[in-house]
Amino acid sequence: MSEKVLMKGNEAIAEAAIRAGCRHYFGYPITPQTELAAYMAKRMPKIGGVFLQAESEIAAINMVYGVSSTGKRVMTSSSSPGVSLKQEGISYIAGADLPALIVNVQRGGPGLGGIQPSQSDYFQATKGGGHGDYHLIVLTPSSVQEMADLTSLAFDLADKYRMPAMLLADGTMGQMMEPVELPAESCATVEKPWAVTGTKMQRKHNIINSLYLDPEELEKTNIARYERYACIEENEARWESWQMEDAEYCIVAFGIAARVAKNAITALRKQGVKVGLIRPITIWPFPKKAIAEAAQQVRAFVSVELSMGQMIEDVRLAENCLRPVTLCSRAGGMIPTPEQIIDTVLRVQGGK
Repeated sequence: MSEKVLMKGNEAIAEAAIRAGCRHYFGYPITPQTELAAYMAKRMPKIGGVFLQAESEIAAINMVYGVSSTGKRVMTSSSSPGVSLKQEGISYIAGADLPALIVNVQRGGPGLGGIQPSQSDYFQATKGGGHGDYHLIVLTPSSVQEMADLTSLAFDLADKYRMPAMLLADGTMGQMMEPVELPAESCATVEKPWAVTGTKMQRKHNIINSLYLDPEELEKTNIARYERYACIEENEARWESWQMEDAEYCIVAFGIAARVAKNAITALRKQGVKVGLIRPITIWPFPKKAIAEAAQQVRAFVSVELSMGQMIEDVRLAENCLRPVTLCSRAGGMIPTPEQIIDTVLRVQGGK
């Protein structure tokens, strides 16, 4: 049976991962996601799982590669600079077509930046932060409940499409405490005939590798992978549409920015301004269809971000130059206020 408890977002991710069948965690402490690792350090030994604080982020992601090769559910977590260090390993995991969960609880950057919340890893997450042609499935929670729900979903999607998934949260989501209904323990098992589990002399050897010395073979593999990606873009894009039925202006925001945007929309509607929200739940695949349909209805878009403007590029691509798109943002760990969003929408309404 499910139960409702008060938890931090970081802790909700950890508990949801355990309940989704994850018994292997490899990571390295970094603010603002350290509570996730600390939770795993306490819980994993009690349930027969493995917690290992690696000597570095690079070591942690390669441990993920190894365990995923055996068909087990495995995860790592970090924050922005740590995820940067993991990029080569993430590319190897994608190149070997392995499922795994990578959690990034973002902080301000570039460089060491600061420890306050940010959304400035959007490019890194959605455009392939490592080398080569690949994607991650990227899910973006905007509540502690979604921190738990999307963790379970991320494991399922990673297994379904045999590729890594990322839960991309901001520091506010990781530190926020809210009631969360935790899922029951999952007993579902996914058949993984590709895993390296020992043959018992009953099948051919499985080989997990991302190295292709024959360029034609590598090209075929990349083309096949992108055919799978096209299927994901068609079937797995997720979003929330809020107050969009009669909207003349559309705000696009995710994570903590979407929560602030809802407050702004409520205030704007009281002033008679018809504003709605499209909240991407997946940013890869990006909800292009939702934005394209909204472009047939609204006069303009406002992209609200905790960055210098990264998601706005995908909004512009999706609306296909039909409507103006304006950026409303803060950077470096600052969060836009409802007042800032209201002012931006009113300026757009006035043609400024």
